[in-house]
Parts: sequence; C-alpha cells; structure tokens
Amino acid sequence: MSLKEKLDDNMSLVAEFFRFVRHRKRYWLLPFLILVLLLSVFIVLTESSAFAPFIYSLF
Repeated sequence: MSLKEKLDDNMSLVAEFFRFVRHRKRYWLLPFLILVLLLSVFIVLTESSAFAPFIYSLF
C-alpha cells in the first residue's frame, strides 16, 4: 500500500466522521476530536529533544 493510499484512507475516515457528526447531530463529539488531535500533536512534539525544556516548564 502506497503512502497516497494510506493518506486517502485516513482522509476518508475523517470525512466519514464529520458526515456522521453532521447527520446524527452529535456535535458534542467535536471537542473530543479536537482534544485528541491536540494531544497527538503534543506527543509528536515532545519526541524531539529540542522541545523538552519547554515541555518541562509547562508542568
């Protein structure tokens, strides 16, 4: 499976999620999704040692 196919699969998953939220009117799921995305970005940034001093100062 190529990288483009993997990205297309992931994007279709996101699009399907937004269609579900809009159709079923489950708008309370959107803050949960935003929180998960922010945490995943936070985890990716903390893997780099250059960001470690900034992360330690937050806690």
